[in-house]
Amino acid sequence: MNFGRGMLREWLLDPDVTYLNHGTVGAPPRRVLEAQQKIRDEIERRPSEFLLRDLMPSDTGRSLGPEPLLRTAAREVARFVHARESDLAFVENATTGANAVLRSLDLRAGDEIVATPFGYGGVTKAARYVARRAGATVREAALPHPVEHPDAIVRAIEETLTPRTRLVLVDHVTSETALVLPVREIANACRARGVPVLVDGAHGPGAVAVDLDDLGVDWYAANLHKWALTPRPCGFLWARDSRQADLHPAVVTWGLDRGFTTEFDWGSTRDPSAFLAAPEGIAFLEQWGPGVVQSRNHTLAWEAGQRLQAAWDTDAGAREDMIGCMITVPLPSAAGSTADDAHALRDALLFEDKIEIQLHAFRGRLWVRLSAQIYNDMDDVDRLARAVRARVGAGSRS
Repeated sequence: MNFGRGMLREWLLDPDVTYLNHGTVGAPPRRVLEAQQKIRDEIERRPSEFLLRDLMPSDTGRSLGPEPLLRTAAREVARFVHARESDLAFVENATTGANAVLRSLDLRAGDEIVATPFGYGGVTKAARYVARRAGATVREAALPHPVEHPDAIVRAIEETLTPRTRLVLVDHVTSETALVLPVREIANACRARGVPVLVDGAHGPGAVAVDLDDLGVDWYAANLHKWALTPRPCGFLWARDSRQADLHPAVVTWGLDRGFTTEFDWGSTRDPSAFLAAPEGIAFLEQWGPGVVQSRNHTLAWEAGQRLQAAWDTDAGAREDMIGCMITVPLPSAAGSTADDAHALRDALLFEDKIEIQLHAFRGRLWVRLSAQIYNDMDDVDRLARAVRARVGAGSRS
């Protein structure tokens, strides 16, 4: 496969910018955006008929298609993640899906939600919000960093469970530390204690293999607009059939009590074109082979991590078997240690060096999270390495 910078022809990305930040908001290929625009044009040609008859289950009259269009698209997404279409509904993003689960919980005073220090901040805040309203608490499992073995993650979560634990909230691929967590093993440990598991799969589909029939979790909220190459915003919420009866969207409207998928499909008026174009993003990925793309991007991410650590004389302590398509690497200590330092360096890299990269403060130093997509190559990585060295020099291993 001729992956690398030449693949930028398939995207609208600015060729003058070295884009190493695919994981933040995604970037749909040109052909996917073209498919979305055709859908938008069709909506505007006959808006009421499309949105009220063809899109979703409706009481307004017959649909022109054999099944509602949202269900047809959901069927393709379900196939991609090895699930049943009836267990999957579209949501705008993983945070929206996680909110639906969290706000559907029947929490009582004294109950506990177990989360991790690697969780995405927006979802963790949602967990704290629903816990606070119920008089419950969020307990944080003491996950090690760096992680010597995935089993240490499972043990840390298992040791945090108590008789009051009502939910474990865990990422499939962590946002800042970019670690692929052992979700199946976590689910097994929690199920043995009778505790359900909600997975934040924001960086899952398209970046790593996702088999929802096999993971053993109760809910999986995911983005498709990151690594599955769909337009944004586009995500899904999957729920085990035994968990669907009491599950409701964060915005309750006409679909109430009409079943899981109908309740989520019958949202307020919105632009559904990203959902309906999701199969085109998946088709683009499958043109190259999801396994081929994931393997290539994993290799680039891992080798990029080694190259950056050598250039900056730092050590992430990462395990290759816990890396997907992203890797997080510490910067030299001279780069700073605060959120303000991170913002300043990130802006300088973008506006002066033309390099877009996620950069954040974590545990007393700055880190970059590099995303490896098929339009990236090692020249992009070297460009980043040189730019950081020119600004802050190299560090010393500790």
